[in-house]
Amino acid sequence: MRKLLSICLVLLALPGFSQQVATGYVYEDFNQNGKRERREKGIPNVSVSNGTEVVLTDERGRYSLEVGEDNILFVIKPSGYSVPVNEANQPQFFYLHKPAGSPSMKYEGVAPTGPLPKSVDFPLYPASESTDFTALIFGDSQPYTTKELAFFRQSVVEEAKNEKQAVFGLTLGDLVGDDLTLHQPYVQVIKEIGLPWYNLMGNHDMNLDADRDEWSDESFEASFGPANYAFNYGAAHFIVLDDILYPDPRDGQGYWGGFRADQLDFVENNLKHVPTDKLVVLAFHIPIFHVDENSFRDSDRRKLFDLLEDYPNVLAMSAHTHLQRQNYYSMEDGWNGAKPFHEFNAGTTNGDWYSGKLDENNLPVSTMRDGTPKGYTRLNVSGNSYKLAYQVLGKPADYQMHVFHPQVVANNRGTQAGIFVNFYMGHQEDRVEYRIDGGEWRPMAWVDAADPAFVQEVMEWDTADRLIAGRRPSNPVNSTHLWRGAIPTNLGNGSHQIDIRATDRFGMVHKHRSTYRIADPVAF
Repeated sequence: MRKLLSICLVLLALPGFSQQVATGYVYEDFNQNGKRERREKGIPNVSVSNGTEVVLTDERGRYSLEVGEDNILFVIKPSGYSVPVNEANQPQFFYLHKPAGSPSMKYEGVAPTGPLPKSVDFPLYPASESTDFTALIFGDSQPYTTKELAFFRQSVVEEAKNEKQAVFGLTLGDLVGDDLTLHQPYVQVIKEIGLPWYNLMGNHDMNLDADRDEWSDESFEASFGPANYAFNYGAAHFIVLDDILYPDPRDGQGYWGGFRADQLDFVENNLKHVPTDKLVVLAFHIPIFHVDENSFRDSDRRKLFDLLEDYPNVLAMSAHTHLQRQNYYSMEDGWNGAKPFHEFNAGTTNGDWYSGKLDENNLPVSTMRDGTPKGYTRLNVSGNSYKLAYQVLGKPADYQMHVFHPQVVANNRGTQAGIFVNFYMGHQEDRVEYRIDGGEWRPMAWVDAADPAFVQEVMEWDTADRLIAGRRPSNPVNSTHLWRGAIPTNLGNGSHQIDIRATDRFGMVHKHRSTYRIADPVAF
C-alpha cells in the first residue's frame, strides 16, 4: 500500500500532471485583518513564487502561477513592507498547497489542504525600514531532548531578549536534533525573543524515512513553511535555501550537500527581479566549501557562483560544522565575481552539542572544538554593505578573543611556551599584534593548530580522578583563527603586561589585556 501511495504521489508531483493556475493579489492590508477588502489596493511589481517560478504582480497587484499537487506559494517581501506574524512571531508569507497532504511518515507533515482557493492573497503592511539594521543569526540550536531545549532557552534566548536593536532573526538549520516533535516546542521558545523569526532546514530537521528529497522537508513545512524562499529588508535581499540532498542521490544512503535543479531554478528566476546593486545574503545549513567529494556537490556550487557573479555585494551564511570560520572563494574555486565571495560558517548556539562542565547557572559551557565559545552573531547591514559581530554568551559585546599563555616563566631561560590568541571571528589574513609592557607592537603568526586553552579543558576530563558533572567535550580540532607569539623571559622579575590588538576585515580593532610573571628559576 505504501509503495502504491508513493507511486501515485510521484505522478502527481511530475510537471504538467494535474496542473492548475493559482491566482491572487498582494495588497496593503490597512486594517491588518488578513482579508482583502474592496478599499485595500493591490501592490504592483511584487515577486511571488511557487517555489520554482517567480512572477511580478501587475498594476493591480494580481499574479498567476501554475501549481501541481505539492506547491507552496509565497510572496517575496519587498522593502518598505512587513508581513503578518502569528502568535509565535513566525512570518506568514506563504500558502501551503497540498490537497492530499504529506505522505505518511514517522513524523507528521502537512494535513490535506483541500482544493485550491479561488484567490490566494498575500497581505502586506507598510513599514518604515532603515537601510541600516541588525539581524540576529543563530547557528544550530539542535536540542535532542526537552532538557537540552531548556538549556537553549536559559542561555541563548534569555540573552537574545536584550537585543533591542535587532529587527529580525534567522536560525541556520538544525533547529532540533532528529526528534521533530520538538519543532513546535522550539517555536514556543524562540518566540520569547520577541522578533519576527525566520528558519531554514538542517540535516537534523529532516524526515529521515523519506525516500525522495522533495519529501524530506514535510514536517519542516508543517511547522515553518517553505524550505526555500526569499525576502527583502532595506537594501538587502535574503535567499534562504535547503542545501541537503536526502537521500544521497549517489547511493541512497545518508545525505550530501547540494541543491536540486528546481532550487537553482528558483534562485535564477528570483534574481531576475533583484537589482545588482543590492546586498544579496544567502543562508543555508551545510557550508559550500570543498572538504572532499562527500561534503558538497561541486557542480551546484559552481552553478550558484555563476548565478551571482554579477552581484558585487554578496554574503553567504552557513552553520552545521559546530566550528566558526571565514571562507573566501576566488577564481580558483570557480567564483568570477569582482571581489572574493565570502561565506561565514557560523558557530552554534548549542556550542559543542551542550557538552562540557556546568557553569554557575548549571548550564553546559559547551565550547566548540576549535575553542570558540558558544554564542550567536549580529549581522549589521548598512546599505549594501555588512559587518559581522560575534556575541559570546554571558560576556560583554567587546569580548572577541581569549588568550592562553603561561602564568609564570623562568627568568632568562628559553621556553617553547608561547602566547596564543583565539580571535573568534578571525581569518588567516587578519592582522593580530601584541606588545609587552607598552613596548613596540609586533605581529603574531597565524598557526594551524588546536587551541591550547580548549586542549587544557578537555584534558581536565581525561585526567580527573573523579567524574565531573556534565558531558566530556569533543576532541579538539585545529582552529582557523589562532595566532602565536613568543613570550619574553628576559624582562626582569615581576609582573608584565600583555596587550593584544586584532584588526578584522571590516577595519574593526579588538583588544585584550592580560599579565604574566617572570621569576627566578627553581634550583634542582
